[in-house]
Formats: sequence, C-alpha cells, structure tokens
Amino acid sequence: MKQRLHLIPYQVNAVVETVSEVPKGIELISAPKIWEKSKGKGITVAILDTGCDVTHPDLSERIIGGRNFTVDDNGNPDVYTDYNGHGTHVAGTIAATQNNNGVIGVAPEASLLILKVLDKNGSGQYDWIINGINYAVEQKVDIISMSLGGSEDVPELHQAIQNAVDNQILVVCAAGNEGDGQDSSDEFSYPASYNEVISVGAINLYRRSSEFSNSNNEVDLVAPGEEILSTYLNGSYAKLTGTSMATPHISGALALIKDIANKNFERNLTEPELYAQLIKRTVPLGNSPKLEGNGLLFLTLDDYLSVVLNEKLSAQVLKI
Repeated sequence: MKQRLHLIPYQVNAVVETVSEVPKGIELISAPKIWEKSKGKGITVAILDTGCDVTHPDLSERIIGGRNFTVDDNGNPDVYTDYNGHGTHVAGTIAATQNNNGVIGVAPEASLLILKVLDKNGSGQYDWIINGINYAVEQKVDIISMSLGGSEDVPELHQAIQNAVDNQILVVCAAGNEGDGQDSSDEFSYPASYNEVISVGAINLYRRSSEFSNSNNEVDLVAPGEEILSTYLNGSYAKLTGTSMATPHISGALALIKDIANKNFERNLTEPELYAQLIKRTVPLGNSPKLEGNGLLFLTLDDYLSVVLNEKLSAQVLKI
C-alpha cells in the first residue's frame, strides 16, 4: 500500500519557551472540575502521530513506551523521536503532567504509548498507520488518538479500526480541516468518516464553530481547536490551530470518563457504553449537527448553565 496519509493541515500560531498555566481549551471543557474524581491514572492512550519529544519535562513521566513504524532514524523501531512537533503537541493536551510548571493535560496521570506512524514531514504510508493500530490493539490500550487523515477510503485501514473497536478500544479521530464554514457542503476525511470512530470537529475559545472544521454527518462532537497551548519540541510550548488540536481534548477526556465510569459501575464498560457516557456530556451550541455533531464536550454539565449565565451577565455589565 503505497498511498500516503498525512497530518491534517494545521497552523502554528506561536512558540514560547516558558509558560505556567492550565490551557484555556482544557478549562473550556471543564476538565479541572473533575480532577478530584480522576486524573486518568491507569488508562493508556496510544497516540498515532509524528512521535514525541520524550525528554519534555511535562511528558517524560507519562510515556510508558512506544514504537516507530516510519523510515525516520533508518526505521529503528525503538526510536520514536518527534522531528515535526505535531505529535508532541497532541501528547501534551492529552496528558501533560501536573508539575506546577509548563502546561497540564486533560488527563494528567494517564499513560501514553507513542506510536510514530508519520515521518518528520508529517506523511505516512497507510500500512504504517494500520501496523500502528494493530500494535495498539496488541498492547491492550484503552484509547487510540489519531490527528491525521486522508481523502481515500482504504478498506484495510477500516478493517484495522473495526478490529480495535471490537476489542473495546475507543478510537478518536480529527474530522479534518477542509471545511468552508458551511453546513450545506460535505467534506470527508478518513479515518474520521468511518462510523466506528469518534470524529471530532473544532470550535474556537469563544465556543464558535471553526470555519476550517469539516462538515459531514459523521461528526460526533466538537472541542477547542484554535490557539491551543501545549507542549512542543525541545522542551518548549506552542499554540497550534486545527481539528488535530481538538481531538486530544476528547482522547484525554475519555481517559477520565472511562476511569470514573468503571469505578461507578464496578465493571469495565464496553466501547458503546463509554461512547454513550461521552455523548451525554455534550452541550448543543446551535450549529448544524454536520458541524458540531452532538455539541461541545463539557465534563461537568451541572456547571454549564452557570458559566453561560455569568458570561451573559458580564456582557450586560460591559454594555451599561
């Protein structure tokens, strides 16, 4: 299979050396409010991307292993270093550790399995992706996160994803950045457009739909995807924009949801049950379902109305 799959195009907004904050996107989905119940400990997320800066101070404690499926570093399977930055950024949003410095991820105690399936240019063969998915299944991960896509529907890729879901693994994919801001047109990217995956669209930090976010009937929900601050190369931090940045918010949130739900139900929930637990924590934003699916992920629904009410009151005060 020589066709190639690529990073979904994204934008680097800024690179900085030092920060110390909870990123706004993570606050927007209300993750900090449930950290007293779970920080994702014991849940493993496989990140299929460009690798990771494994020495980054916010990530090194979270990484439990990895594998390189690309030709970078002469194809050495044990070297999964990120030369692009995209994979490192995704990893930070999912699980950057809480160390009172840098940034913190949605699930700051989750474990990360780094599967490098895209090379330093952000490009990968379909068999690299398929091998990465199959390896994640073998390793019995809980969640697979893929901020990548292509225009071709490749049956072997679909079969690998179906196998992962059959093994009760949640598969989360970026919806794609080919959108035109209109819900009347459909833009399909694979693997996000497969029904078995959780397809994630993007909104900005003001809860408005991102113009670039793909519109189609397979979008499941949305998360923050513009000006997202996270870990980057050489121990630095960066703000990036794209559905690639929205996706890890959902992957990290699922680590929290799975941990909490399994404890509450005193058993391991199935993939469909966990999907239902995710969707019940969404809030419609008033856009077409083709743009936002079920709506914005908000982990503490009880707080959502008070958040919106406070914003409206603040806006009225400013007008007076």
